[in-house]
Amino acid sequence: MKIKRFEDLTNWEVYEILKARMDVFMIGQGIHVLDMDDVDYEAVHLFEKDRDGHITAYARAFPEENDLMTLHFGRVLAIPQRQGKGRDLMEGLELFARGIGCARLRCSAQVGSAGFYEKCGFRRVSEEYEEAGIPHVRMEKEL
Repeated sequence: MKIKRFEDLTNWEVYEILKARMDVFMIGQGIHVLDMDDVDYEAVHLFEKDRDGHITAYARAFPEENDLMTLHFGRVLAIPQRQGKGRDLMEGLELFARGIGCARLRCSAQVGSAGFYEKCGFRRVSEEYEEAGIPHVRMEKEL
């Protein structure tokens, strides 16, 4: 698992990350919201690549605006799904968060993915709400 700040990503990595996010979220899920929201500049990017340099797992993480003890993450993807890459990604996020002194992880999870996060030790901390036209729920894990 690689962990890099935006300015440390290579041009190839930025391209492959954005291509994977577009493929999964915009094309695969029909989300029609601009993915590049300027958060990438401040985020840490966790990812795994195959031998050809294509992204197979990805998430971005950044401290919560008003709570530096909480690491917020999102844009989570694994290609292909159901092969353990998502769980590996969550373990990498946990290790990173602990390493920088965070006390919890938080995400805005699609309701359809909430079960995955629950299996990884997260709990729902909100009612359902809509984000980009898809039902979501806020989830947290104490570290």
